[in-house]
Amino acid sequence: MSKKKAFALRINEDMLKAIEKWAADEFRSTNGQIEWMLMQHLKEHNRQPKKKDKPDEEK
Repeated sequence: MSKKKAFALRINEDMLKAIEKWAADEFRSTNGQIEWMLMQHLKEHNRQPKKKDKPDEEK
C-alpha cells in the first residue's frame, strides 16, 4: 500500500456537506470519498499515478 500524506484542505462549506452526504450514501468516510473522487478524475484524464514495482519477496 502506498504511503499517505496528510495536508490541510480548505473547502466551501456547502461543497463539504454535499461530499459528506455522498460519502454516507456510499458507506465511505469523507476522506475516502474525496480520495475516490480525485482518483476517478485522474483516471478520466489518464493522469493516475504510476504503480511502483514491488521487489520480489524471498520465500
